[in-house]
Amino acid sequence: MIESLDALWGQARPAFNQERSWYRARTLAMSALVGLGRRTVTGMLTASAQQGLDWSAAYRLFEKERFDAQRLFAPALRTVLSRLGEQEPLVVLMDDTLIHKRGRKVYGAAWKRDPLGPPFCNNFIWAQRFLQLSAALPESQGASRCRAIPIDWHHCPLPKKPRRKAPDEDWQQYRQLQQTMKVSAAGVQRIEALRTDLNAEGETRRQLIVALDGTFTNKTVFRTLPAHTVAIGRLRKDARLFAVPQEPDTPRRGRRRFYGEALQRPEQLRQDPALPWMEVEAWAAGKKQRFEIKTVAPVRWSGAGQKDVRVVAIRPLAYRPRKGARLLYRDPVYLVCSDPDLALQSLLQAFVWRWEIEINFRDEKTVLGVGEAQVRTQAAVQAVTSFVVAAYAFLLLAAAQTGRIALPLPKWRRREPTQRDSTPRLLGALRSQLWGKALAVNLTPVVYNKEGKTISDQIANALPSAVCYAFR
Repeated sequence: MIESLDALWGQARPAFNQERSWYRARTLAMSALVGLGRRTVTGMLTASAQQGLDWSAAYRLFEKERFDAQRLFAPALRTVLSRLGEQEPLVVLMDDTLIHKRGRKVYGAAWKRDPLGPPFCNNFIWAQRFLQLSAALPESQGASRCRAIPIDWHHCPLPKKPRRKAPDEDWQQYRQLQQTMKVSAAGVQRIEALRTDLNAEGETRRQLIVALDGTFTNKTVFRTLPAHTVAIGRLRKDARLFAVPQEPDTPRRGRRRFYGEALQRPEQLRQDPALPWMEVEAWAAGKKQRFEIKTVAPVRWSGAGQKDVRVVAIRPLAYRPRKGARLLYRDPVYLVCSDPDLALQSLLQAFVWRWEIEINFRDEKTVLGVGEAQVRTQAAVQAVTSFVVAAYAFLLLAAAQTGRIALPLPKWRRREPTQRDSTPRLLGALRSQLWGKALAVNLTPVVYNKEGKTISDQIANALPSAVCYAFR
């Protein structure tokens, strides 16, 4: 696993201005993964035994923008593309997340609506907003499990609001910046940048499928998609739909119609008994599921303008929260796809995979401590967080290339044969390899208890096993 990480960091050398900056970043990235405690710049230096040296070079690495954050993710994108088939589309998951802050002078921090607040009350938190794109790395073609690999990370601050008695020019500039700096506009810029990177890699004909949530299902995104790019977003149940207008036989005055007669809304389409249900297979909740859907295409939607789209209504799956409990049902889901000819299985599977980016956010913020670094300038805020997210992406790719390398589970824990290794288990395996290499000891075999008895000698000599399992 260490060799795979070194190879990925070797491919990231063009992102750095100098050789010594790249070498220092490699050491700090490994420290960010295996370090204990908070993931600050000081914590990275301490984990690599540099607390007694001059630390100014490490801070200048982020403060002075000694590397290109966008090019730092290029090895991750190239590796994902190399593991896909020639005709297989690249599925990308896009979403935004908030990182809590406390400092009032931290760049980009502002009052944001708390997405975890109760539905009956809007809570606000002091936080920064970031936008992430993750590429889906499937285990096989068709309905299969995937792992989301981060390939882009972008800070999305809002413009500073002028004072009440500011000149009209300041207010006009503020309103213009609101439109260009909002998160959906930033999402369009990142999709266009990704399409440009794909073309630069010689993937001009490869289809790019972007799975979105409701925040990005609007005209800002759907009306400005680049070529060979498909967007799949979550649609409101009361969205207005229209038929494709029929061209008149004889020419007439006026502009062409974008919308035909009004159709049923998505909620009404789901409840319409005349529209049959269809079964589509997709991987979800650890196994292949058969979803029942209703779909209508081609239709017109105001968010896409004069482009034809497909609307899909998904019947919720029944589930039991525990054995013996009554069946419960989740809410139905309504999707809109910018390509009405896209296969239904590809459409449904791409949207179900979107949950993987939520797992990325959880691991980045709770396991790797993204956002814990105490920096407040514009350059450092973008550089430090992108650096840690890129190290996380390289960790996931190294694990995918190496195979199952995590330490064995305790005897009292059961594990399904198809269950994949979690990020804490991957970090535990990386620590055992790195620390074992530093100590010139193979720590992997010592975690097995051969006799299964609690003898005093075994307890006295169980330090390597305790070290391996303590920080998993």
